[in-house]
Amino acid sequence: MKVLFIGDIVGSAGRRALKENLPALKSAHRPDFIIVNGENAAGGKGITAAIANEFFEQGVHGITMGNHTWDNKDIFEFIDDEPRLIRPANYPAGTPGEGTVTLKADGKELMLINVMGRAFLPPLDCPFRTLDKLLDKSKKRPKAVFVDVHAEATSEKIAIGWYLDGKVSAVVGTHTHVQTNDEQLLPNGTAYITDVGMTGSREGVLGMEREAVIRKFLTQLPVRFIADEGKYQFHGVVVNIDDTTGLATSIKTIRIYEGEFKMH
Repeated sequence: MKVLFIGDIVGSAGRRALKENLPALKSAHRPDFIIVNGENAAGGKGITAAIANEFFEQGVHGITMGNHTWDNKDIFEFIDDEPRLIRPANYPAGTPGEGTVTLKADGKELMLINVMGRAFLPPLDCPFRTLDKLLDKSKKRPKAVFVDVHAEATSEKIAIGWYLDGKVSAVVGTHTHVQTNDEQLLPNGTAYITDVGMTGSREGVLGMEREAVIRKFLTQLPVRFIADEGKYQFHGVVVNIDDTTGLATSIKTIRIYEGEFKMH
């Protein structure tokens, strides 16, 4: 089984990057499952039903979210009716939507889980204990399990990676929008990377218009951040998973920059 995971899609530049590059990536890697983090897809804040459907029409199988899940109020109208879009599983009981889904394609199954870290982010339920409950061995679930850890602190993501080593196929980090250079197979067979990176404008700051961000740092006054529409970068990973064991056999980063095509 092969999984293509694409890092935080930010605004129109990120959506354009996905549309322009996904066909070639499908041809090159032939992934069984395509997953994107979509929490910044609508102008940098949240997601809409129209954008989610746009992703699905392009061949995306699952969408994960994060701390901006609820920024676009449109989500309350469709999240309970769209199981392929999941929000962090460690939101309190009673929160709309689900934190996990079993994706199916061509006879293969993949359990997708989304959790959010608590360091420097809202104090949700413990992601470690939430993962324990979801991965309870007494529950019937696919052997292949893919986890998106949406977290600020590098240490928290690394700790979750080690905690899940050998229990899941892959642990990939999102949220910080900068691809890290630590992709690896952990000793017990879990693929890991601290942050997959971002798919959005590389001419802004983390995908947002740079002037507003700089003004915020200079003045410390309230500033409205808007997704930048400049030349894009496209970041992702491809993970190969053994169908028999459910453990990973490789993880490879993808980096594409508009105007200077590079695919690794």
